[in-house]
Amino acid sequence: MRILVVEDEEAIADIIATKLRREKYEVDTSFDGEDGLYNALTNIYDLIILDIMLPKMNGIEILKELKENNINAKVIILTAKSELDDKLKGFDTGANDYVTKPFHIEELIARVNVQLRSKGNNNVKDILEYSDLSLNIRTSTLTCLETSEAINIPYREFLLLEYFMNNREQIISKEQIYDKVWGIDNDYESNNLEAYLSFLRKKLKVIGSKVNIKAVRNLGYKMEG
Repeated sequence: MRILVVEDEEAIADIIATKLRREKYEVDTSFDGEDGLYNALTNIYDLIILDIMLPKMNGIEILKELKENNINAKVIILTAKSELDDKLKGFDTGANDYVTKPFHIEELIARVNVQLRSKGNNNVKDILEYSDLSLNIRTSTLTCLETSEAINIPYREFLLLEYFMNNREQIISKEQIYDKVWGIDNDYESNNLEAYLSFLRKKLKVIGSKVNIKAVRNLGYKMEG
């Protein structure tokens, strides 16, 4: 799961990002509103932690843009403002939760977990299933339902597989995969992606699954089963 932190105080952004990475989230950071909006509009994030008071563009303006562009990420507002009117404005514009500075990092992480595990969020489930595959999000265990064979998936391969299973039978471009799995500032080349896909295909064969990840010429990749 990937999170974007939009916070102009770099020290605070780094603390949040470090803690989230320890919780096994993929995290990107932006330090002003324009960069935050640019990154958010890629629509690769499951959740956005968004400060209201930002240079170049404030958080409420960003929320409006996300709503107009149908960005479906959960949003937690992070701000020094504590007045009720500001909270209501954030919720009215599309925020899912609100944390007031100063805050305890453990509380913020708890709120992140609640949003990503909430019933209303269709992006994240404890178990993903497709065809004869079952992927346990919590344990990174992949099981073939037909053979009952199971295997643990290393972290980067897990992110790849999770992305494909959430977008089953859709063609996904290399650029989309790089952005979602490695981040928007990645410098990975196509041979790196091919290597990870090869590892995944071998694991699918090991557990006896009929599912395959096929290359679609000049377009990208597609999971079929």
